[in-house]
Amino acid sequence: MVTDMKFILGRKENMVTFIGNDGLATAATLVAVGPAVITQIKNKDTDGYESVQIGFGTRAPKNISKAVQGHTKDLGSFAAIREFRVDDSSAWKKGDTLDASLFTVGDEVTISGTSKGKGFQGVVKRHGFHGGSRTHGQKHSEREPGSIGSTGQQKISKGRRMAGRMGSDRTTIKGLRVLGVDTTNNKILVSGCVPGIKGALLEIKA
Repeated sequence: MVTDMKFILGRKENMVTFIGNDGLATAATLVAVGPAVITQIKNKDTDGYESVQIGFGTRAPKNISKAVQGHTKDLGSFAAIREFRVDDSSAWKKGDTLDASLFTVGDEVTISGTSKGKGFQGVVKRHGFHGGSRTHGQKHSEREPGSIGSTGQQKISKGRRMAGRMGSDRTTIKGLRVLGVDTTNNKILVSGCVPGIKGALLEIKA
């Protein structure tokens, strides 16, 4: 498998402080990646586009639909299956295994996942509003949104920033760097923070 593209699935573990050779301390996240198995190769002739589908983790067959069991019956029972677009899918082969050895220190990666859910939140936390002051007779308006209407149209405009559900959104972080690779335990250390709670599924591309 000779290709410049790198991608894999992983699970967020925990954040640590990484001290480099220059003595600078950097916030970093430990991610358990692979082994992932290529479950399907798609190409323009049969599917209309080029992509590689991979399976990661394990799950009891009774918790997997019959259709997915039939799709991956000769490869295993995977907890997650994701697809990555590529320029030329002929460089990969069904059944091949991907692991931490794909990456090297210094690689720039893009990581996608589902952010932490924060429930129903007000405008101060959700949108960064400053709130109102306690002057001029106000006592309990520090975190209120203020005026939300309009004198002309007599209704609330679409897109108005208000209180509501926050988090649990698909989030992508770009420009992260691989700081360390542990091929024995299939783990990589990436700079900065990544989306989601501990154990969250992550899509990693380089």
